Order: sequence, then C-alpha cells, then structure tokens
Amino acid sequence: MSRDTVVAKRYAKALFDVASQEQRTVEVEQDLKSIVEAIQSNPDIEAFLSTPNISEADKLNALSRALQGKLSQTVINTVELLVKRRRTNIFPDLLESYVKFEGESLGRADAVVYSTYQLDEREKETVAAEFGQIVHKNIRVTNIIDKSLLGGLKVVIGDTLYDGSLSGKLARLEQSFARQA
Repeated sequence: MSRDTVVAKRYAKALFDVASQEQRTVEVEQDLKSIVEAIQSNPDIEAFLSTPNISEADKLNALSRALQGKLSQTVINTVELLVKRRRTNIFPDLLESYVKFEGESLGRADAVVYSTYQLDEREKETVAAEFGQIVHKNIRVTNIIDKSLLGGLKVVIGDTLYDGSLSGKLARLEQSFARQA
C-alpha cells in the first residue's frame, strides 16, 4: 500500500464520517466520481491542479467558480483542502476508499460484471441477488462489456474473482490437459 493510498484512506474516512452525519453518503460518492472522471478525462485539469507556478489562491478561485452549485459543499471543502495540502493526486484513491467505507457501512458490495453484451436490468438484478447470497451483502452491479469472454460472465467483488466465462473454462481445461500430459 503506497503512502498516497494510506493518506487517501484517512481523507476518505473523514469525508465519509461527515457525509454520514449529513445523511448524504450517496450524493458525496456521486460528486467524488464526477471529480475523478473530470480529472481523468481532461489532462488540462490535472495539469492545472498540479502546476506549482499557479498560486493556491488562483486554483481555489477557479475551482470555486467551477464547482459552486454543482457539487455538495462537503465535497467542495474536501477539494479545497486537498489543493491547499497539494494532495490533488489522491482523488482516485480517495474515491476508491470512500466507496469501500460506504459499502461496509451500508452492507453493500460493488460487483464488476464482465459480459459479452450489455446486461438488462433484470439480468443485473439476478446477478445481484445470486452473488448477494454468496457474500451476504447487497450487491451493486457495474456491467462492462468484454467480448474476449466468448460467453458467460466474470464477476469481481472486492478482491475475489468468480469466473463463469467460456474463455475462463477453456483456459482451465487447457491447464488440466497440460498437467496430464
């Protein structure tokens, strides 16, 4: 675990505690996702935040104008704090840790479900129900299309992989033949 990850976890815990008190945990998560997506999709934003030649006051003014009314004040305060402490590089780790705290608190786990096609809502609910029984949590499904699976599903919950894909089965069959040869 890197130093930035440890630091991000501390900020995430503090942010989650504040969001819990305000009963706005889901809203804060969405706001954090917006920030991370904006930074990752636009290198100019990352360069602006990390450039030492731009004063802290200029960064805070620009962020205030850009974010006011679009994000919760709790998230804006966190962004300003990270700018002041020159820790804007930890936003992705902050989001990841925040989601973990939120999931633990709500008895929820996030599942990334890889499939060869876009799952409809009924299929997502079926996957959530079946894997919810396995891990004893409510499952929130994110579907990613992966044509290399050939068929079936691959489900990742936390650090655990459940591979029911055709490509995974073929790979295991190949390994089985290799061991017997």
